[in-house]
Amino acid sequence: MARVAVVTGGTRGIGAAISKALKAAGYAVAAVYHGNEDAAHKFMAETGIVCFKFDVSDEAAVEAGIKQITETLGPVDILINNAGITRDGFLHKMSAESWHAVMNTNLTSCFLLSRAVIVGMRERGFGRIINISSINGQKGQLGQTNYSAAKAGMIGFTKALAQENASKGITVNAIAPGYIATDMVAAMDQAVLQKIVAQIPVGRLGKPEDIARAVVFLAADEAGWMTGSTLTLNGGQYFA
Repeated sequence: MARVAVVTGGTRGIGAAISKALKAAGYAVAAVYHGNEDAAHKFMAETGIVCFKFDVSDEAAVEAGIKQITETLGPVDILINNAGITRDGFLHKMSAESWHAVMNTNLTSCFLLSRAVIVGMRERGFGRIINISSINGQKGQLGQTNYSAAKAGMIGFTKALAQENASKGITVNAIAPGYIATDMVAAMDQAVLQKIVAQIPVGRLGKPEDIARAVVFLAADEAGWMTGSTLTLNGGQYFA
């Protein structure tokens, strides 16, 4: 029976690439989304991957969503915490709402989803939790105190949870992507984007598939020796 993998933010951008790569590797994939119904329905029609709609920052919604996934596909073996948003702005102009929205969606969701699946993983003696952080969680970024704090928090969360569960056959790792060619990045000012690309030694933006390949590696049964680590995938732009 195929292992069950849950990918939050799994119908667009990096998440869509991860969902498709895991399906190609033989996993039963549940792609979680919240906002874009049209994109989710199109993704499901094109890939055959089952999609589930719930708010990853809401405790009750997460519990109900994981229950629905378990009833549909089976117990969750692999969790990819990928869902994320931005609400950029300098701190002295940032609203509390923008701070909390980013922290809740990007970081609190890791706690809620991981807690919802960790007991079952411990009982079965196997689990993979992979948290998608960011280069800006490693080096910080002007105008992104909320986003950088949340993504840095994911790395600390990864290290602590890895230690708690290593003896139970569960690995917890993070991936810190650099700038990836997604809709979010494409929406940036083009002059700013050109400056960013000029700082990347390999000379291009990353592809969602670059991140997806790393996820497939970390999700594998054979990756049981690697835990508490952060894979830095940014084309050489920053070395942590």
